[in-house]
Amino acid sequence: MWADADAQEILLQGWKPDTDTRTGCEASSPANGSVPDSEAIVRMPARMIPMIREACDAVERAQLR
Repeated sequence: MWADADAQEILLQGWKPDTDTRTGCEASSPANGSVPDSEAIVRMPARMIPMIREACDAVERAQLR
């Protein structure tokens, strides 16, 4: 997980789900639909929460919106 200041985005790197997991996620997604081909579901372990917070803090410090 890292922040791209130029693009003003937070980037996530993780494992892509298998077909069964993707299907299950699409069935229970708040978006109520399939994931577009230009998007992906990325699974991240809970141990990454501190890294997510750190990246969000970096974005806030840089005042990126």
